[in-house]
Amino acid sequence: MLGMLINEKEVKEVQYLLKREMDEILFDLEDERIDHVVKRAMEERYRILFGLFKRVASPKECLGYMRKTKNKSASKS
Repeated sequence: MLGMLINEKEVKEVQYLLKREMDEILFDLEDERIDHVVKRAMEERYRILFGLFKRVASPKECLGYMRKTKNKSASKS
């Protein structure tokens, strides 16, 4: 486990960087030209970034970046 002390200005900068990167990934995931294997890697990266984001952002901000999960049982009906 690692710990880090950062001030409020640095927290805002980390939030900004994470949001920008997550927005870019979300945009690219909508691109039909990108192979599904690449998209899976992008989704994994998104999950990692979102995990970091949850540590520095408010729950309200996190709601805007939560991904919808695919419910496999609903698609079988």
